[in-house]
Order: sequence, then structure tokens, then C-alpha cells
Amino acid sequence: MTSLTGVPALATLALPPLPLHWPHLHLSPAQLLVLTPAVACLLGLWWGRGHRRLAATVAVLGGFVTLGASAWQVVQVVTDHVEATSGTVGPLPVGALRLPLNLLSDHLSALVAVAVAVVGLAVQGFTTWYLAADPRYPQFAAGVSLFLAGMLLVVQTGDLVLLLIGWELMGWCSWLLIGHDSRRAEARRAAYKAFLVTRIGDLAFVIGLIILAVGAGTTSIPAVLRHWTSGAGATQGALATAAMICLLSGIAGKSAQFPFQDWLPDAMEGPTPASALIHAATMVAAGTYVIARLFPIFVQSGPARLVLAAVAALTMVGSAILAFGQSDLKRMLAWSTVSQVAIMLSALAVAPAAAGPDTGVLHLVSHAMFKALLFLGIGWLSVLAGGTTAAALTGGVQHFRELRSPLAVGFLALTGVPPFFGFVSKELVIGSAEHGIVGGGNTAGWLVLGALLVTVPLTAAYCMRAWMVLTHRTPEEWIEERQVERESHHPQDVGLVEMFDTRTFVPDPEEEAMEERHIDTPAWLSVSVLKWLTVVGGLVILTPFVTVDWHVNPWLVGCSLLLMAGAAFGVRAVSPQAVESDAMRRAGARVRSAFDRGWGADTAYLALVARPVLGLARWVVALDRDVIDAYVRGSAAATKVAGALGEQTHRRRPSTNLVWVLVGVLGVAAVGVRLW
Repeated sequence: MTSLTGVPALATLALPPLPLHWPHLHLSPAQLLVLTPAVACLLGLWWGRGHRRLAATVAVLGGFVTLGASAWQVVQVVTDHVEATSGTVGPLPVGALRLPLNLLSDHLSALVAVAVAVVGLAVQGFTTWYLAADPRYPQFAAGVSLFLAGMLLVVQTGDLVLLLIGWELMGWCSWLLIGHDSRRAEARRAAYKAFLVTRIGDLAFVIGLIILAVGAGTTSIPAVLRHWTSGAGATQGALATAAMICLLSGIAGKSAQFPFQDWLPDAMEGPTPASALIHAATMVAAGTYVIARLFPIFVQSGPARLVLAAVAALTMVGSAILAFGQSDLKRMLAWSTVSQVAIMLSALAVAPAAAGPDTGVLHLVSHAMFKALLFLGIGWLSVLAGGTTAAALTGGVQHFRELRSPLAVGFLALTGVPPFFGFVSKELVIGSAEHGIVGGGNTAGWLVLGALLVTVPLTAAYCMRAWMVLTHRTPEEWIEERQVERESHHPQDVGLVEMFDTRTFVPDPEEEAMEERHIDTPAWLSVSVLKWLTVVGGLVILTPFVTVDWHVNPWLVGCSLLLMAGAAFGVRAVSPQAVESDAMRRAGARVRSAFDRGWGADTAYLALVARPVLGLARWVVALDRDVIDAYVRGSAAATKVAGALGEQTHRRRPSTNLVWVLVGVLGVAAVGVRLW
């Protein structure tokens, strides 16, 4: 099996490289991919402040250039048949540790960069309409561009230091985007929660990177891989395992895996375009890419793979259950993201060493397309319907039929129905788990396969529940439809006067208002492109660019399809027809409330994270105020007391000896001046 980091044979292609030349300037595709969104961020803040249309132009144009650079990188990688490195500001002299600070272009980075660029451009185009009335749109668009720069730096990096910079830049940008509407207390709380939870995991992530870099004597990723997979590094298995487990802690935080899963649903307080960006192809998917990049080291550590398999199995099942019970469809998509990211990571936990990280990365790309489509589609519908709760969106696609096709495609792909992109990537993950069990009978494989067979019907269940809500007709609509049907069987004679009498026609003001808020062309194109990529994206496995060997058991494919169908029909059967057609209506209010609160996850966050951090902060303030500053205040007070005591003991008359000393000094000065 040829991995994404390998080079397929393309003897028929012999296109020349496409270097970008300016006087004294040569930019590689990797450099252009990182620089373009960063420059778009700066220009958007500089030119776009107070000029919304200019800010939108800069943001969308930057997205187009970024997508063009990613396509250029694909052509260059395929035609050159080698990994290409590009310099940045390095190398930096740091003693014995070498910091080359290079960027890397290969098949892995090229494929993921295209997915990130497509989603980034779609989000920027959609945002021009979604935040049309927001006075802080320029700042938001600039934040999206900077977020893309951070993710693309992680994707293109060939250096651990640059990886850390991009990693932390995304964390800071997520805080800005989630808390964009800072006037709302909920948005501020969600932003701080995301920042604190991910920072806790990042402490271990930094330690893991330090272990890898110090052991290899360099931060160059290719050199780090060579050191830890051969020679002296291969004998230090315990140290490599410690580094991998530390990295997994940081990845669990950024990717919202157990026990850090609760911050991501709360991040729905940010604008929908921010949710689409964070969930689809940037921060939460970055951990999958990091493990894929370091896969040769990770695959050698059995304990690390078992830890990842256990965490992913627990997360994918638990978050799928929570997704089913959410009363807000946007939060349902958030819990779905947690589950789908766990599926990506589980693919890396069980993939054989010879197979490489292909299946996990392919599901990353697939998830980027259909999850961005679903978030933007729900965001579009929420603007028209006035909210994202199940009650607000009831019957939404019946009233706004232009959304029926995009949302249907998105939910079918998320469920894993053939022939959509989600089906291809999901079945490859299941096949990879089954192949790992057959090949080695390992515990990780059994954990992942069992969790997948539970998650598949759960995913179909919450997707069917959402679709039933979106397509539900209210009781009044059912009565009207039956009345029309009955009247169609009993035609009446109508005169020409009645047919053309328009006096009884009264326009509906709500329908007129909805027409005025109709989506514009850039946003519509964003949703349409994502829809078609979700439909045909699975064909990527048939191209020479990605070669995938199907290790798929037809019995498992049939089993998963039967489980999906059974779960979907079961939800449809229990959905009430009178109240929102929502299967969760059969549960009590207390159960629905428990689902919305994550079954105590938020309470655990307050007890284990928020309050300890607040207590630590208060202790640090008290230490600084009452101990460290006390020395400074004490020395000042002591000086003041000493001065007061000296003043009390002084007679306030000049001393005779002091007068004679002063006279002597003046005399010596006069003699010196005279003799000079």
C-alpha cells in the first residue's frame, strides 16, 4: 500500500516546476500557503477597519490565492517525485540544538492543504453574507485568515518549533473567534473555557516535542524521524513512548477528546462560520495531522497506540450518544465532530506500519467537506428561521427548499451512506481496524472495531433525528395538506371573475422579510461547492495522487449498512408526528436537560479546571501582594522610620565640626583656582 507520504508512479506526467519569481524573491508553494493568509490578515486589519467591502475583498481574494497555492503544490509534488523543503527565518544557532525552521512539501501536506484551503475559502465567502450587519466583520475576517495561517503552518512545517508556533497560534485565534461577540457573557465564558482547557493539554504537548528534539539534537522533523526510528533512538523505546503519550495529551485537548471533550460544544457560542472553520479542517483536526506526520515514531509504541485506541473508542461512543440528545442542532453537530475526530484518531491507532496514516488522513479530508457543509447549511437556515434549536428549525427545509439538497447530502455523508465521501472514508477506517485484528489480534484493534460498530448506528440515529426535525410539518400544515387532497377529489366550477380576482390576496409580511434576507452569490457558491465535493470526493482514492489498498470485509460493510438502516428506521418509528417530529420529545425534560449539560461534564470542568485555576490565580496574586511586594513596602517603611528617628535626634543646628570642614573645602577650592 502506498502511503500519502510516499510517491506514486506518474511516468506520464512531466510538467515543469512552477517557481514564482520576483526580483530577488523566490517563493515556494509552501511559503506562499503560509504567507498569503497571514498577509490577508494584516491587510484586512490595516485597510479594512471601517471599510467592510474592502475587508471582504481582501479576505476572499486571500482565500483564492491560498487555494491556488495549494493546487500549485499538488502539481509540484506530483511532478517532482521528491519531498521539497523551503526555508523561513532559520537556521537559528541555539547551542548544540539545530533549528533549521524549514517548511516541507510532500503528498501528505499537499492533500491536507487543499482541504484546508477549500474550507477556508468557503467560510470566508459565506461570512460576507452571514455577518453582513456585524460592524466587527473586518476583525472577524482577519481572525479567520490568521487561523488559516496557523493551520497551514502546522500542515506545511518540517520543523517542531514551527509546528508549536502554528499550534499555539490556532489556540489564540480560537479564543478570538469563539468570543467574537464579546458583549455576550456566554461567548466570553466559552472562549475562556476553550483557551484554558486546551492550554492544560498543551503543557504535556510541549514536553513531548522537547523530548523528541533533544533526543535527535535537532528540530527538523525528517531528522527527528530518522533518529527515533533507527540507530540509538530506536533503542530508547520508553523515552519515545513517553514523548508520544505527552503529545497525545495535547492532541486530546485540541481535538476535544476525553477527558477534554466538553469545551467544543460550548464553542458553538461563536458565529457559525467560526464553528465551521474550527470543526471542519483546522484546530480539532490538527491533532490527527500531527500523529500522521510523526506516524513512523508513533507506530513503534504499543502503549501509546493502546492509549489512543482507548481514548478514541470511549470518545466516539460517548459523544455520539450525547449528539443524539441535544436540543440544539448546532450543538448536535459539535458533539458529532468530537465523535468523528475520534474515528480519525482511531484509524491511526490501529493502522499497520506498512499502511501508513492514509485512512485517518482520508477521513480528515472527508470530514472537512461534509461537516463544513452541514455547519454552513444550518447557519444559513438559522438566519432564516431565527435560531438553531430543534424547535426553531422545525420544518426548515420544507419552508426553504433550496436548503433541502445541501443538508440531505451532508447528513447522508455523515451517516456513511454510499456513494458519498463519508462512506468511503468510514469503511476504510473499519477495514483498517479489522485488518489490524486479523494481522496481529491486538487489543487496540478490538477496542476500535467494537466502538465503530456501536458508533455507526448511533450516527445514523442522530442524523435521522435531525432530518425528521428539519422536514417536519406542523399540525396546521398536515390539516391544510389533507384538505387540499380532499378538495382535489371534488372539483368545483370557478368562474373567470373569481380566478382573476386579486382583492382577497394579502401578502405575507414574514415571507417578504425572508425574501429580503435571501443568501447572496458568494455564500451560495460556498455551500454548493462543498455539497458537490461531498458527493464526488470519494473518487480521490481512484486518482494516481492517492493510492489506497482496500482492506475491506464485505460482511462488515453489509453489517454497518444494516445497523445504519435499522437505527434510522427505529428513530423514524418513535418520532412523534404532532410535536416537532423529535424523537427526544419522548424523553422527559430532565433527561433532555442532562443531555444538554453533557451529563455532568460542565460541572466537572468547573470543579476540576475553572475553580482550581481561579484559586491558583488568587494564590499567586496574594503571594505577589503580601510576600514579594511586602519586602519593597517594608524597605520603604523602614527607611521612613529611620529618617523620622534621625530627625528626632538632630538638634536642627549646624555642627561646629561640619562648619570647619565646609570652610576648609572652600579654602582649598579658592587656592586651587588661584594657582591655576
